[in-house]
Amino acid sequence: MLNKEARSGALALRTRLLAAMLAPMLAIAVLLGLAGATLIADVVRRTNDRVLGGALGAVAETVQVERGEVTLDLPAAAFGMLENSERDNVYYRIAVGRRLLTGYADLPAPDIAELVLDAPRFRFARYRDQDIRIAEVRRALPRIDAPVVVQIAETLDGRRALQWRLMVALALGELLLVGVALFLIRPALAWSLRPLAGLRGAVAARDTRATPDLSPLDTGPLPIELRPLADAFDHLLARLDSATAGMRRFTADASHQMRTPLAVLKVQVALARRGSPTALSEIADAADRLEHLVTQLLALARAEEAGRAPPRERVDLREVAVAVINRRIAQAVEADVEIHLDAPADIVIASHRTLLFEILSNLLDNAIRYNRRGGRVTLAILCEDGEGARIVVADDGPGLPDADLARLGERFTRLSTARDSEGSGLGLAIVRSAASRLDASLEIVNTRPGLRITLGFAPEKSSASASD
Repeated sequence: MLNKEARSGALALRTRLLAAMLAPMLAIAVLLGLAGATLIADVVRRTNDRVLGGALGAVAETVQVERGEVTLDLPAAAFGMLENSERDNVYYRIAVGRRLLTGYADLPAPDIAELVLDAPRFRFARYRDQDIRIAEVRRALPRIDAPVVVQIAETLDGRRALQWRLMVALALGELLLVGVALFLIRPALAWSLRPLAGLRGAVAARDTRATPDLSPLDTGPLPIELRPLADAFDHLLARLDSATAGMRRFTADASHQMRTPLAVLKVQVALARRGSPTALSEIADAADRLEHLVTQLLALARAEEAGRAPPRERVDLREVAVAVINRRIAQAVEADVEIHLDAPADIVIASHRTLLFEILSNLLDNAIRYNRRGGRVTLAILCEDGEGARIVVADDGPGLPDADLARLGERFTRLSTARDSEGSGLGLAIVRSAASRLDASLEIVNTRPGLRITLGFAPEKSSASASD
């Protein structure tokens, strides 16, 4: 329930993509807005300074020397250049040294030493509770010892109004661009996600069929980003199909093999009801065979279990061999078969104890079951440098014809040399499947008489030590 709620609370893929595209776009728009505002402020300042500087030059050109006195004729056109719709106030000041010649005496005066001769300078100042822009120049006149300073200033309402109009135009342009992008992105996203919708439809169509369809998805050409998802899903379907087929095979095999013991049980129960003296012993034998069959089937299912490789652990081969012999000793005594163990101590490999126990138990069971009375079974453990560990199970029974060796290990294949019919034909099938899961090799040799089965482990999977 929690997992389902967590999935339902996740953002839609379209929302994620939309956010992933709009967030950088909005960030870029903000950066462009800041850069545009800085550029607009600089352009407005330079443009108005050029006009203010032109007016300053026009006024400064009228400053002359006549009869030893400084004169000037303020041109109306110079001040007309500074007129605008915001009606900015214009101030001027012309001084010879520290002496005011004309203009506003309280206009902030510059430090004359800082002014470069005939080079206009611009600066911001505060005058009469207003921000102003001052253009000023220092001139030198013939026969006049003191420098002449000409200043013209204007308030900033016109500049600010122009800057504000340009900023609004920039903001509207960016909003229009983002709006158009948003309008175009949504159908583009729908078109881009159409293959994903097709993949979802192909998966959902499987749910409408009466029988499960575990074949690979038929989605047609897919974008490169969706191919790994489709391949992973097809791989999952293949594994599920394999697991389902194994389950069906196990169920079919179990029902087929259990039919005979159950039929025998039913017959013997009917005979027991009629008072047959041998019925109870036959019922016990049938129950034993049925128990053995169920045990073998479960062992085969465990050995063929799909999924990850079994976790490896350090396994002492002699300890496992002794445990298997202890389990089979009663069977060997009843069959009049001698078991001989040839295993040095402390041969340890990286393996899985349960599967290894099943392998040795089934090998020993077959060697005892199909041996002759008075026969011998040898279980040997070998470990040679560079060759890894090997487990050899050999018997001196009647052996097998060469034609039977090719079929040995198939499911429900029973040996023609069996003295009884209690075998299920699953022993070597379990061994082969478990050995495959342990990455072990399996070799079966007809030694005449008897068989020799060798289970080999690669050197990197084994280690031999004097002590552990």
